[in-house]
Amino acid sequence: MRNVILALTASVAAAPALAGGVERSTQPISILFEEGRYLEFGASYASPKVEGVTSPLLGRFPTGNIANSFFTGSIGYKADLGDNWAYAITLDQPIGADVLYPVGSALTGLSGEIKSTALTAMLRYKFDGGFSAYAGIRSVWTSGAVAIPALPPIIPAPYTLSSNTDQAFGYMLGVAYEKPEIALRVSLTYNSAVKHDFDVRETFGGVPLPATTFSTKIPESLTLDFRSGVAENTLVFGSVRWVHWKDFVIPAPALGINIVSYPKNSMTYTLGVGRKFNDTWSGSLSLSHDTGTGNPTSNLGPIGKRNSIGVGLSYTRDAVTISGGIQYSRIGQATTTLGSNFDDNSTIGAGIRVGFRF
Repeated sequence: MRNVILALTASVAAAPALAGGVERSTQPISILFEEGRYLEFGASYASPKVEGVTSPLLGRFPTGNIANSFFTGSIGYKADLGDNWAYAITLDQPIGADVLYPVGSALTGLSGEIKSTALTAMLRYKFDGGFSAYAGIRSVWTSGAVAIPALPPIIPAPYTLSSNTDQAFGYMLGVAYEKPEIALRVSLTYNSAVKHDFDVRETFGGVPLPATTFSTKIPESLTLDFRSGVAENTLVFGSVRWVHWKDFVIPAPALGINIVSYPKNSMTYTLGVGRKFNDTWSGSLSLSHDTGTGNPTSNLGPIGKRNSIGVGLSYTRDAVTISGGIQYSRIGQATTTLGSNFDDNSTIGAGIRVGFRF
């Protein structure tokens, strides 16, 4: 059953590239449950297609593909501290955005970029009877920039905003129950919001404006993960994840509007099956549905509901496991605050993860 469990990492390696809001990592805690000392490297690539038509006010012109392809990376280390204690340290990129309306669109030059890096330290304690509890501290570095072209009569002159890289802290708490003889594990994890206070530089019509500040939150989340063996060499797995996206707002202070805001929190449901083929090869298949963040949404993230299918493959030899996976998503309809309509879009992502036990 152990090799079947390893198949799950293949699907995780190709995690959703366009989840609710601007999420790029679900901040997983599975590394805490690895056996012994464990070192892991991960990388993923996503190629989204996000196209739409501008509002009647702007002429009903095609936007072209506004979402750029991107890479993300992660690294994690886990070790035991005696029979009951374990710790892990991870580095990942929890949120991100890279949007540019291409030449030829009525919104040519509209762009937005968000970058983040998170360092998380976690500690787990195992009680008798299969129960355990864990907690951690997360440090997040985040920055962003936005450019908006003149859009008379809405915005009479070009506008730009850029922020410093702000460091802020959050925490995570969780509980788990395991029954190894049937490969059962159920865990519930809470990640707190991370509040950033940004120093902001703005221009309007090419003229620098007085420096200002604003605050926003990388939203809190609650995730229920489960897995269980259902037959010899086979297990099922899944998750339910809630993210409080209503907390995430990026304002344009000089314009008195919000550049990014979400009217609805998101829920993501995932269900899959893992199968051991032989002593070295395992595979997985998963389906997921994300409810999206509602309409109207930002012109810098016009993503509606999302339905995805993922396929993973895992190879284990001695103390090394190499996992890879691909995921294809269909993205539903979204209407932006400027009245543009986006529909019938998709993204494909691929990932690889290499783990060492020693």
